[in-house]
Amino acid sequence: MSDKIGLFTGSFDPLTNGHLDLIERACGLFDKLYVGIFTNPKKAGLLTAVERKVLLEDIFADWDQVEVILSENELVVDVARRHGVTHLVRGLRNAIDLEYEASFDFYNHQLAPEIETVYLLAKPEFKFVSSSQVRELLHFKQDIRPYVPAIICKELEKNEKE
Repeated sequence: MSDKIGLFTGSFDPLTNGHLDLIERACGLFDKLYVGIFTNPKKAGLLTAVERKVLLEDIFADWDQVEVILSENELVVDVARRHGVTHLVRGLRNAIDLEYEASFDFYNHQLAPEIETVYLLAKPEFKFVSSSQVRELLHFKQDIRPYVPAIICKELEKNEKE
């Protein structure tokens, strides 16, 4: 039987505890899991894509089956094919996420019918955690420690002081 290879993508700006939970759960489903940092050139982020990649590589350094990759201006399915991905992994917090993800799934399936998409439901404690909300909390100098891994919190607080 061939390896099951997953690709979980996002901007991860910043990586949240919800993302971390989904990645951990996806590791139980796949022989290898790529965590793909995809950048949107139209959005200014808290951290550069390279800074996010370095942080995620630190977080997942001891996770043998996880590899962090960075992609700019590419379709997910093109990156997936290049890495031999068999499944795209997506997280869902609510019905709005489902509708949003379904639109991508439609085109991904048209472009790469051999790649299946797997959806993981957010655990209740992460249902309302999002990178955009964390960015807003940070903007208003609120405590983000409950929502992001410690290494991310430390890096974002360091950047705020600079």
